[in-house]
Amino acid sequence: MMPAQDFGRRYLKAFLKGFFVAVPVTVTFLDQVACVARVEGASMQPSLNPGGNHSSDVVLLNHWKVRNYEVQRGDIVSLVSPKNPEQKIIKRVIALEGDIIKTIGHKNRYVKVPRGHMWVEGDHHGHSFDSNAFGPVSLGLLHAHATHILWPPERWQRLESILPPERAPVQMEEK
Repeated sequence: MMPAQDFGRRYLKAFLKGFFVAVPVTVTFLDQVACVARVEGASMQPSLNPGGNHSSDVVLLNHWKVRNYEVQRGDIVSLVSPKNPEQKIIKRVIALEGDIIKTIGHKNRYVKVPRGHMWVEGDHHGHSFDSNAFGPVSLGLLHAHATHILWPPERWQRLESILPPERAPVQMEEK
């Protein structure tokens, strides 16, 4: 029979080995593959947070899907704010490089999205700090693609990549 002291040491050693493997694996997964985030604010209503200030949706953010900066018009993406690098924002991709977009309140009525950039907007126009305020966004600021609503349970769903017809680019560049 093994003394309690030896059992305790073996248990602690096994726990520490597992811990020092699990933590780097978990951090790598959350950094490279996927994570969850709470969405605050009204800028993406009604797609996200339809209850206004009374609720916050929690979404699954897929890092892997945007690793090569490949996004499509209509995707809901998370990106580093061009005005505050400490903040992440969530918006819908409206136009891609080469597209010409009719803006809403931007200093230029029409904008051609430059190479390596995208045009993003919130679904709730007038309540969104988006490309209409800061212009085209570098693909280098892309953080993740929002794929599912995870919370609250009554809103569990896959987020569809739908481009509102009224926000379609005036001219799209074909790939």
